Amino acid sequence: MTDFRLRPESPVTIPEWSVTFVRNEAEFALELTFSWLSCPICTSGEPMPAKRSAMRKIKEVLRLKFEAKLSHEKIAAATGMSKGAVTNVVQRAMGQGLAWPLPAQLDEAGLEALMYRKPAPPERYARPDYAVIHQELKRKGVTLQLLWEEYEKAHGQSAYRYSQFCLHYHEYRGKLARSMRQVHRAGEKVFIDYSGDSVAVIDAKSGEILTAEIFVATLGASKYAYAEATWTQTLPDWIGSTIRMLEFFGAVPILWIPDNLKAAIRKACRYEPEATCTYQDCASHYGAAILPARPYHAKDKASVEMSVLVVQRWILARLRNRQFFSLQELNLAIAQLLTDLNRRPFKKLPGSRLSAFESIDRPAMKPLPPTRYEYAEWSKAKVGIDYHAEGDRHYYSVPHPLVGEHVMVRLTDTTAECFFKGRRVAAHVRSYLKGRHTTLPEHMPSAHRKHMKWTPGRLLNWGQNIGAGTRAVVQWQLENRPHPEQGYRACLGLLNLSKTYGEERLEAACRRALAIGAPHRKRIIAILKAKLDQHPDLFPAADTAAATASRTHDNVRSADYFRDSTTTTETTTTDEGDDDPCLLNLRSIH
Repeated sequence: MTDFRLRPESPVTIPEWSVTFVRNEAEFALELTFSWLSCPICTSGEPMPAKRSAMRKIKEVLRLKFEAKLSHEKIAAATGMSKGAVTNVVQRAMGQGLAWPLPAQLDEAGLEALMYRKPAPPERYARPDYAVIHQELKRKGVTLQLLWEEYEKAHGQSAYRYSQFCLHYHEYRGKLARSMRQVHRAGEKVFIDYSGDSVAVIDAKSGEILTAEIFVATLGASKYAYAEATWTQTLPDWIGSTIRMLEFFGAVPILWIPDNLKAAIRKACRYEPEATCTYQDCASHYGAAILPARPYHAKDKASVEMSVLVVQRWILARLRNRQFFSLQELNLAIAQLLTDLNRRPFKKLPGSRLSAFESIDRPAMKPLPPTRYEYAEWSKAKVGIDYHAEGDRHYYSVPHPLVGEHVMVRLTDTTAECFFKGRRVAAHVRSYLKGRHTTLPEHMPSAHRKHMKWTPGRLLNWGQNIGAGTRAVVQWQLENRPHPEQGYRACLGLLNLSKTYGEERLEAACRRALAIGAPHRKRIIAILKAKLDQHPDLFPAADTAAATASRTHDNVRSADYFRDSTTTTETTTTDEGDDDPCLLNLRSIH
C-alpha cells in the first residue's frame, strides 16, 4: 500500500512513475516523475490547514498532560482528538513555555494568539485609510471613483484595483453599522408614520383621479396596528388621524414617536427636536410626550416601518384591483382588513396582535380624557401700538401694557386666545372678517376707554343734564361737522369747562353764545373769561333752542351800516367770534 502522508522528504516508488514530496519552510512542492516524462507540479505557500479544535479542548489537553500526567494516547481517547493533534498541541505549548495551571490573566483569546501566532504576511498592496475615505464621501460631489483615482495616483503599482478598493471599503462600512435591539415596555410607545404608497380615489362627480395618503401607527409592545386614509399629510389631517388613532386604541400611550414630517415637527434635530405648537398642544391635552425619531434613522421606528410594510402587503395589495369613489368607502375597506390583520395569529409567538394588545398594552395605557381635543392653529404675532395682535388676518386686542411684545395666538373654530409667556391674556369669539378688529374695553388704556364711551347720544344726554343751552350747543357741534366724531373733542372740551367754571356758568355762557349766533367753544371760553355770562341783561332770556334765530338790539349792525361806511374801509383779522359787539361794551360794563 502506498503511503501518501507528508514528511520532510519521502520518495515513493511506483512502477513506471514515481512521486516525490518535498517540504521545507518556504514552500510545499509535489513532483511527479514518470519513466518517460518529468512533470513537476508546484504549489507555493502553506498547505491547507486542518480545522482547529476549540480552545476549550486545547486547555483540557494541557491540563491532562501537565497536571494528570496522562499519555498522549489516553488524552486523545479522553478528548476525542487524534494522537497527532494532541502531540501538536503539547509541542506548541512547550515551545511557548506554558505549563499547568495557566496564568490567571491568560484567557482563551490570549492563549490562541500565543500558541497559533502567525507572522504577518508582507503587504503587497498599500492599504487605503478607509476612515478618511468614509468621511470624504460625506462631502458633496465626492465619489468612490474619484477617491480611488487619487489613491492610485499616490501609490502607483501597489494600489488596489477599483473593484477591490470598493470591496474593502464596503466591508469597512458594514462593520460600522450596529443595530440595538429595542425593548418596548407595555403601553409606553406608539410609532406613527405615513405609508409611502398612496391609493387612487375617483371623484364620482368629475371623474378626476385623486390620491389618498395612508396613515399608519403601531404600538411597540403588542404591534397592534391602526391605519386610515386621508387626503393630505397636512397638519389638520395629521391631528385628525392622531385623535382617531387614540379613540381606536381606547387609551393613550405615554410616548408618541412620529417621523419628522413638517406637520408634526417644526424643527428636526437629533438632540433637541421641536414639535409644532398644535401637535404639542394635542399631546398635552392627552397627557403624552412627543419623541421624534432621529432624522435619517429609520431603525428608531423599526416597528412602524415593519407595520407599514405589513399594511402595504396585507391591506393595500388586497385593494389594488378595487375602485373607490370616496374617502369614506376606502376607509371602510381598510377598517375591515385591519381587523383581520390584528386578529391574524403570530407565526412564532402565541396569540395575535389583538390578544397581545388586550393583555399587555391596554392595561398599562392611560385612559382617554373626558373631552376630545379641539383642533387649534397657533401663530406668533407682535402686538402693535394699537394693542392688537393678528390671527388669520383678523386683529384681536390684548392688554395695552403688552404693546411691542410677542404673543402666541391660538385659533379654534369658535374662539381666539392670546398667550404671553404661557399665560392666557385675552380670549375672544373668533371672527372671520379679514382686516377687521375685535376690541375689548378692558384691554384699552383709561383715556381710550373714556373716549370710546362718548357717543352722540351720551354727549347729548350729558348736555341736557347741565341745561337746555348746553344741549343745544352740543347738538350744533355734532350737526355742523362732516362727521359726528369730529365734534367729540369740542364736546369733551365743554365737559372740562364745567369742571373749571361750574355747570351753572357753562349753561349761561352757552345761552349767550346761542343768542349771538356763535355757539363755538372759543366764543364760550371768551364769554366765561370776560364774565359776560354773569350779566343776563345783555341777552334776552328767550328759548335758547333756536340757536341760529336772528336777534335785534342796539348793538347789532345791519346791512345799512356797511353801506354807509363805503368811504372808510378798515380790515381787521380776528379770531372766530371776536367781532362780538358785546366785547365792545366790556369797558362800559366794568
